[in-house]
Amino acid sequence: MKLDATDLRYISADAFRVLSAVEQGSKNHELVPTSLIAQISGARSGGVNKALGELSKRKLEGDEGYRLTYGGYDFLACRTFAKRGTIYSVGNQIGTGKESDIYVVADDDGAQMVMKIHRLGRLSFRTIKSKRDYLRKGQSASWMYMSRLAAIKEFAFMKVLHQHGFPVPTPIDQSRHCLIMELIDAFPLQVFLFFRANLQ
Repeated sequence: MKLDATDLRYISADAFRVLSAVEQGSKNHELVPTSLIAQISGARSGGVNKALGELSKRKLEGDEGYRLTYGGYDFLACRTFAKRGTIYSVGNQIGTGKESDIYVVADDDGAQMVMKIHRLGRLSFRTIKSKRDYLRKGQSASWMYMSRLAAIKEFAFMKVLHQHGFPVPTPIDQSRHCLIMELIDAFPLQVFLFFRANLQ
């Protein structure tokens, strides 16, 4: 799932409220009923249906019912960052890994930062529930919730390491499954190792 931030500025406040209600309803329901979405969002059912139609066109909630997708989760996190004043724009994708996507973002002054979006549950990384300590033994959770826990944990570790003088990017903000950190102007280690191997 690639982040497409082009529609972010065109989504209405009601649609974001409904998207947030789907997120909250997903804690207890695999498919969130329209009546619960209306109750959580505080909107009338006609407004909820209109907002759900708007979100469906942008594929921000699931096709087989009202289920939050990673695209919708990305939009909620970006909206939170924008409201806090952390980010103003989203730029190019600069990296992809087994469990995350990396984007360049900027604040309203144009200062560039990095946004890391955790995406646990990709096909190549399905054993994470048994290999990581995000949940207690026997507990289960959705991949989105696991991604959120991974982002919270990484942000906490980065803050502690940075405070103790370790050479890590400066952690700036965290919301849901995303975290914002300092952009370091450097080459990836794999590029350095490739050139070093070819020079010898």
